[in-house]
Amino acid sequence: MKTNKVYTKTGDSGVTSLISGKRVPKHDIRIKAYGTIDELIAWLGLIRDITTTTDIKATLLEIQKQLMTIAAELSIESKKKIPKNLIPIQPNAVKYIENKIDILTAKLPPLKNFVIPGGHVLISYAHLTRCVCRRAERYVTELDEEVSVSSTIIAYMNRLSDYFFTLSRTFALELDVEEIKWSGN
Repeated sequence: MKTNKVYTKTGDSGVTSLISGKRVPKHDIRIKAYGTIDELIAWLGLIRDITTTTDIKATLLEIQKQLMTIAAELSIESKKKIPKNLIPIQPNAVKYIENKIDILTAKLPPLKNFVIPGGHVLISYAHLTRCVCRRAERYVTELDEEVSVSSTIIAYMNRLSDYFFTLSRTFALELDVEEIKWSGN
């Protein structure tokens, strides 16, 4: 009887496999990029578990699915080796995020200052998620300097951090938490 074990021991020497089977160091920029996106996906799950707003839950789930696609794309070293069942992220995914930002922004008061994170756990989680998203974006753009990364992925990651900032402000509004503004002093 064959057992289905989670551990393979193939990474014990500090290397891992890409989808193609190519072995690379676990600190390879490609691994950092999609690994950070994996972390981002987990943060979204946490926010989705806590928020009670149905529309936000649905949006976060959709974003998680899109990020899974992006992580899969980044784990492939050549466009020629994309699995048949993987549909690369499309420009309409960027439009989806922009639309969600616009919907949330329409309900928010104008902002003329930076905001200091905090006030409620959901607000803080949204800011932490924004920070992880920015880190993932930095790794993706660093990877793009070595190998060509889809411009749609880069735009999506950039837009996504804007969504999380807007989401933090939305949570503040919904929870009636006053935003602490910072103006340089």
